[in-house]
Amino acid sequence: MLDFYLIDDHQAKPNHPEQKELKFIGKLDDQTFNRLKDKKIIADRFDYYSDFRWDAALINQMHENISQKQLQTDTDVKQLLSLLGIARENQSGLIAYGD
Repeated sequence: MLDFYLIDDHQAKPNHPEQKELKFIGKLDDQTFNRLKDKKIIADRFDYYSDFRWDAALINQMHENISQKQLQTDTDVKQLLSLLGIARENQSGLIAYGD
């Protein structure tokens, strides 16, 4: 599973989420992640097996992309929208760690 945590855009990347007491907000499995990449919602440069970070601007861009493609009702997209929504509500970025 890929675990997502809230992280401020200006905060340094911790090696492990426990080090900075990041707030866990949810998970995506590899199949969902890959389907989102196939739908061009998640960019190809992001790898399920590597830790990565999305800043607030990228999160807003992803949200806009979903709206433009009218994919809000897609089951995979709904899972991602939940994560993006929490980040947007907190005006935060996200960091993902594979477990």
